[in-house]
Amino acid sequence: MTKKYNVAVVGATGMVGQKMIEVLLERNFPISELKLLASSRSADSEIEAGGKIYVVEELVAESFEGVDFAFFSAGESISKDFAKEAVARGAVVIDNSNAFRMDDQIPLVVPEVNPDSAFVHKGIIANPNCSTIQMVVALQPLQKAAGIKRVVAATYQAVSGAGKEAVDELYAQCRAVLDNSPVPTERIPHKGALKNYQLAFNCVPQIDIFVEGGYCKEEMKMIRETRKIMELPHLPVTATTVRLPVVKGHSIALNVEFDKPLSADEARDILGKAPGIKIIDDPKQLAYPMPIDADDNDAVFVGRIRTDHSIAHGLNLWVVSDNIRKGAATNSIQIAELLIKNN
Repeated sequence: MTKKYNVAVVGATGMVGQKMIEVLLERNFPISELKLLASSRSADSEIEAGGKIYVVEELVAESFEGVDFAFFSAGESISKDFAKEAVARGAVVIDNSNAFRMDDQIPLVVPEVNPDSAFVHKGIIANPNCSTIQMVVALQPLQKAAGIKRVVAATYQAVSGAGKEAVDELYAQCRAVLDNSPVPTERIPHKGALKNYQLAFNCVPQIDIFVEGGYCKEEMKMIRETRKIMELPHLPVTATTVRLPVVKGHSIALNVEFDKPLSADEARDILGKAPGIKIIDDPKQLAYPMPIDADDNDAVFVGRIRTDHSIAHGLNLWVVSDNIRKGAATNSIQIAELLIKNN
């Protein structure tokens, strides 16, 4: 008989939390009891999943009594306040926030890239940033084949990465522009920013706050997390992150320089055999991955694979993934599945 586990989803009413519930049921995760947790504002609300009605409970420390796996997706402050409470009560925490990602004592895991890191956890495992996840899934097979010398990334990120309220605002902006009405602007680049911008029919080259050297926090996450996950602490990585008026699905233009020669055909063959990757790459048929291809799909899609003739050993790639599924919910659940498989 398959062992079953008591599971809690923290932030169950948010976009990622709801997707976690959906993916848990879709993948037949061995659940004995499913507990949905959120703030007091959402307590006693109901969520239908898998033909059952679940009543959302208010998140308190005692919520984790008897819980085996706690999936957190309620923001950095909630994770810092409650993750250790969950661990103290015997749960394994898989955290989707930025709270623990760069903590040397806490593994940062993408199952297709560094699965063994999950097994050295001390109660908390961090789920990487959504754009980092799809990038390292594409980079790791190429690193094994030819050694990566440098990575330049430019992202084209969906508004759902900023939350449901930002998605709603984008829809409202589109209607306002088409109706020639005043355009609401509160959520982009982030709520409470010095200035907020229209995203509809526009793009905004800032995601999260600005930090050192004129980089924004999202760019630094990609740089630092990539080095940690791939265990290449000195890998030269640079990134520019841009918010687009796309609802779901992040895209990344990757320029990769290698230590050894690697042709586009060789890279296509390597990536086509790699776990978690789907190739869409046929220029003659105008076939390349787009966000609508990735919608509600767990794969990382790769296309536009071609030689960069400006450097000795370079390739360009276009990488697309559903930021809510593989970039958050599915990756978290795959981590738990790893732990279960290896007891």
